[in-house]
Amino acid sequence: MRRERSSATWLALAFALVVVYASLYPFSGWRVPPGAGLAVLQLPWPAWFPRYDIVYNLLGYLPLGLLLCLALARSGRRAGLAWVVAVLLAAALAWALEVLQQFLPGRVPSLLDLALNSAGAALGALLGVALHALGALDRWQALRDRWFVRDSAAGLALLLLWPLGLLFPTPLPLGVGQVWDEARGWMLAALAGTPWFDAAQAALASAAGPLARPSLFTEAAAVTLGLLAPCLVAYAVTVPGLRRAVLVAGALLLAVGTMTLATAMNYGPDNAWAWWTPAVGPGLVAAVVLALACLQLSRRLSAALALIVLTALVAVVSTAPTDPYYAHTLQEWQQGRFIRFHGLAQWIGWFWPYVAMAWLLSRLGRAGA
Repeated sequence: MRRERSSATWLALAFALVVVYASLYPFSGWRVPPGAGLAVLQLPWPAWFPRYDIVYNLLGYLPLGLLLCLALARSGRRAGLAWVVAVLLAAALAWALEVLQQFLPGRVPSLLDLALNSAGAALGALLGVALHALGALDRWQALRDRWFVRDSAAGLALLLLWPLGLLFPTPLPLGVGQVWDEARGWMLAALAGTPWFDAAQAALASAAGPLARPSLFTEAAAVTLGLLAPCLVAYAVTVPGLRRAVLVAGALLLAVGTMTLATAMNYGPDNAWAWWTPAVGPGLVAAVVLALACLQLSRRLSAALALIVLTALVAVVSTAPTDPYYAHTLQEWQQGRFIRFHGLAQWIGWFWPYVAMAWLLSRLGRAGA
């Protein structure tokens, strides 16, 4: 049986990073707990535990167990061994994070959390074993061989993650990649208390500057680039031809559906279509027309064009202002309890274009990419 690098491997890594983020947020106030020593390796049993914590801790690790099991099974491991290793890896991560939480005053580590995390990973891995037994992995492999080229795991993972990044509030429709405001905050926090803080604060404030409300043309350009980018990423792992048109249609449906869902989640079902401004329709049409015009491009040329489109997208999004509604929603996402799950969308929305550009550069550097 041919062993393939699985996109589940990259998805499992991405989800593990989100678990680390959710478990150690807000990454501040670190201190050595009283009586530190080997005692920190022992987790206490909680005196009480809210019901939602039980649900979060159980379900939060289920996708990780599933993805780890699928990655191991797709790499050639037997299903039973894949289940055992997936559970052990997830449990080890959960234990390490619970131990680290003892150094954060705002977090409450417990043995119950570890047990629930491990149980959730076990359930997820069991689901992976069931999918393997039902032949779902073989059918996916056959579908992947028909539609995508060899060594496309990372590209497929990027395509699967893209709609998740749209669930996080964006300043412009489909405008992922606006991380610079957060990056400025991280830089200032890192320089706090140093002789360079005042100079850095002045330089960063000057670089930020007042941002004007984008014109309809700018908003339409963001929509066009935001939809065209994943289409070209898909082209980089598919052979030229009409099959790419199906991927374009899928990207369009995912974009509209995900943006509508995200708006409904943040502003209520009555405002689900508030994101559809006069610029959205023309932007989507332009993206589809351009994507269809590129159906016969080679994979290498598609990757090069995708790099240009992603760079332009980041440049356009960086000029978008942070309006009061966006800032208020962002604050709620960052401070709310549901950051445990939606931190995934937050980080994907920030970094998806940059990770995609790095991957595209790696593709262009290979012979016959």
